[in-house]
Amino acid sequence: MNYKDVINLGSRTLKSNNIKSYNLDSELLLAKALNLTREEILINLQTQINQKKLLDFRKLINRRKLNEPIAYILNCKEFWKYKFYVNNNVLIPRPETEIIVEESLKNINFDKSIKLLDIGTGSGCIIISILNDRPNCYGSALDISEKALKVAKYNAKMHHLTNKINFINMDIDKFLNYKYDFIISNPPYINKFDLKRLESNVRLYEPVVALEAGADGFSKIKKIIIKSSKLLKKNGQLIFEIGEKQIEYSKYLLKKNGFYINKICKDFYSKPRVIRSTKRA
Repeated sequence: MNYKDVINLGSRTLKSNNIKSYNLDSELLLAKALNLTREEILINLQTQINQKKLLDFRKLINRRKLNEPIAYILNCKEFWKYKFYVNNNVLIPRPETEIIVEESLKNINFDKSIKLLDIGTGSGCIIISILNDRPNCYGSALDISEKALKVAKYNAKMHHLTNKINFINMDIDKFLNYKYDFIISNPPYINKFDLKRLESNVRLYEPVVALEAGADGFSKIKKIIIKSSKLLKKNGQLIFEIGEKQIEYSKYLLKKNGFYINKICKDFYSKPRVIRSTKRA
């Protein structure tokens, strides 16, 4: 079989299992099996594949047909303008989370040196993206999952930022440190009832600890707001992601804990997704 035949075989398998991006995924998985780029595959479609590589490809296709996220199979996800290593110990970076990076960069001068804290860093994609674009800044990345921090450390090394980020395996409740200029976070914000309604590619594969936040979905957001009021310098900024229908209570918690709300950022579906706020005192 040549590469074209193999891609078609994979596409048919994925299509019959209701994978919408069946053709693209088949190309990407063949590239993974052969350790080539997708472009190299497409310009060499008549090349014959050996049996071992074909078997490797079939194993990847079998994972994808069960709706395992392509990012986990490829161990790679693009975020902001960078590539990150991911596995099932971390949440797959989403485009809407890039709003946190965008808002942070808008409010950090290029030459300025400030200290950031990333709460629930996961893959490290948020703080690494910011530090890549603001080379004079540095920070700390906090996560309760040791396995997630291992991924974040790998990404920091890949982006040559190991010396600029202090990784800490700890819950924010127990974290005591000096004041930060910025605190950023994409916390868990899905309530435990809605968790059961998520699509299977999320519900069955992504880490529950990075998704679920109690009966009302606010347990982590509330903790972050209260703790940030103590960890931020005066006029320091807190930028974090929220879920659908969480805007009003988030605003209430912020005001109650001494924050001024600067901006409510909407996602691609025009729903409130990220809040940027400033500690007033």
